[in-house]
Amino acid sequence: MADVLPYKPRTGEIPTDPGVYRFRDADGRVLYVGKAKNLRQRLSNYFAPLRTLHERTRRMVTTAASVEWTVVPTDVDSLQLEYMWIKEFDPPFNVRYRDDKSYPFMAVTLGDEAPRVIVTRNRKIPGARYFGPYPKVWAVHETIDLMVKAFPIRTCSDASYKRAMQTGRPCFPGQIGKCGGPCSMTVTIEEHRAMVDDFVAFMAGGDERFTRDLRKRMLAASAAMDYEAAARFRDKLSAIEAVLGKSALVLAADEDADLFGIAEDELAAAVQHFVIRGGRVRGVRALTIEKEIDISSADLVDQVLQRAYGDAQDVPRRILVPTLPDDAAELEEWLRERRGRKVEIAVAHRGQRADLMRTATINAQQALIRHKTRRTSDYVARTQALTDLQEALGMSEAPLRIECFDISHLGGTNVVASMVVFEDGLPRKDQYRSFNIAETTDDTDSMYQVLRRRLAHLDRPDETEVIDPTTDDIVGEDIGEATVKRRPRFAYPPQLLLVDGGQPQVEAAARALRDAGHTEITVCGIAKRLEEIWLPGDDFPVILPRTSEALYLLQRLRDEAHRFAITHQRKRRKNDITTILAEVPGLGASRIKVLLKHFGSVTALRAAQPGEIEQVQGIGPVLAQNIHTHLATR
Repeated sequence: MADVLPYKPRTGEIPTDPGVYRFRDADGRVLYVGKAKNLRQRLSNYFAPLRTLHERTRRMVTTAASVEWTVVPTDVDSLQLEYMWIKEFDPPFNVRYRDDKSYPFMAVTLGDEAPRVIVTRNRKIPGARYFGPYPKVWAVHETIDLMVKAFPIRTCSDASYKRAMQTGRPCFPGQIGKCGGPCSMTVTIEEHRAMVDDFVAFMAGGDERFTRDLRKRMLAASAAMDYEAAARFRDKLSAIEAVLGKSALVLAADEDADLFGIAEDELAAAVQHFVIRGGRVRGVRALTIEKEIDISSADLVDQVLQRAYGDAQDVPRRILVPTLPDDAAELEEWLRERRGRKVEIAVAHRGQRADLMRTATINAQQALIRHKTRRTSDYVARTQALTDLQEALGMSEAPLRIECFDISHLGGTNVVASMVVFEDGLPRKDQYRSFNIAETTDDTDSMYQVLRRRLAHLDRPDETEVIDPTTDDIVGEDIGEATVKRRPRFAYPPQLLLVDGGQPQVEAAARALRDAGHTEITVCGIAKRLEEIWLPGDDFPVILPRTSEALYLLQRLRDEAHRFAITHQRKRRKNDITTILAEVPGLGASRIKVLLKHFGSVTALRAAQPGEIEQVQGIGPVLAQNIHTHLATR
């Protein structure tokens, strides 16, 4: 038996947020549902070496073929969603719920003379008010223990209550501070009833008026130097805040809605469909879409809704989407015919609906990342991508090493370039390079310069690159072992050079290859607008299918090169700003940091007068004048 599960996600893929996770077998059946305050921490326990796992846990993870998760805003949401899914899927490894018992509820016996709060599975107690259900009994007890600190209502049994009221001696829970009913001999029946009403009102809606009232009373007691009372109010406030948690996954109690969170890029989209009935999330449906054509977000929403409700019988009153389709009115009419009543398609702008939309979108973004990462890590998909590239570009062999170049600048200034390297379809970050370009006329000239500099190293096989440790750039000569670091030159020349751009950039790259005498290397460019692949000398681009693994690989290379270039540019710009200010006599690193924090940027500092600069802590009149004069001349 292999000690590592083949479907184990990468640690970085798993979020650290609270959420609910599901293990599925090869047929898609849900085997186990669980919740976690930290999904990454919890799931890592299941993917420990198999020999260290409990027998039942080992049997579950080896039976499973995949694991998926849904992020939620709070632990209360994960508790409720876990319950929903256990009831819906009846997972075989959730043995605690396989019996015929119903789930536990918190109940307040409002029909009693002195109502008490209990944990029960009986839904037929006369006059009782129920809260829940909860998938775990301990969760109900934990909530009650917190609540009675803020609302000390009765918790003792009916027998204890009757005996205490007959004898006039407090019940045992009352003696140890666990019961606050009339049987504790601390409140009257009327006072206790008012406390029960507050308890029920809080549990029904998490009314924040209680926290505001307690905070005011705590501050008033503290001002009156009644510190014991202030401490009691503080403890009650802490107890309420520990329980108070408006669920972003719960809408109005009478609201039925479907909500679609969508994350997309040029080639794919991930959809999270939250099904809300009675104000609670009853299910989450996930969908990944491969785009055949380039469509707008509004068109994508249109297609998603048509797919979701084409054969559906359960159409809700309201459908919440991230972007309103262009034919929203027609879609509403189409859905009305299926539902028999009015249907509204709307965008969630504020409140709980907007919170829920953000949650769904986060889940969709993570699903899209997982989808793309799994495609990249799939050996078969990578092999297919390289083979497709070889055929599409007319290469004699598969491009096992691909180098991608991107040019980045700020309004024509601070021009930098990046080079990222993929070998066998995977990134080689240790061989990424960045380049500073001192003088250039345009992007094509910048591309030519960078490629000539890179290709020159192919003709010096015994050379090691000398790297400036402050900028991580290649320098022309060794300036001393104390100030430089060395790293090995490239292992071998690339089979394919990819440039970010269209026909002009490709022609510049081809010219650099000819001038360097390396015409054996294939070059192509990817134009972002239509994801076209350009080859030198061709009047028309190569169009790869939108679902092509080859196009997906080139897109990822382009995006990685762009990210790396932007990162280098920001780093260089930060160094430039520090250098400008460091030239001022008497201005050290600490004062530079204070100045930038105060003014926000060098531009704002340059516009400031000496008197304004002098207001910054540690800056005197003479230094303020020097700073102003120096920046005015730069």
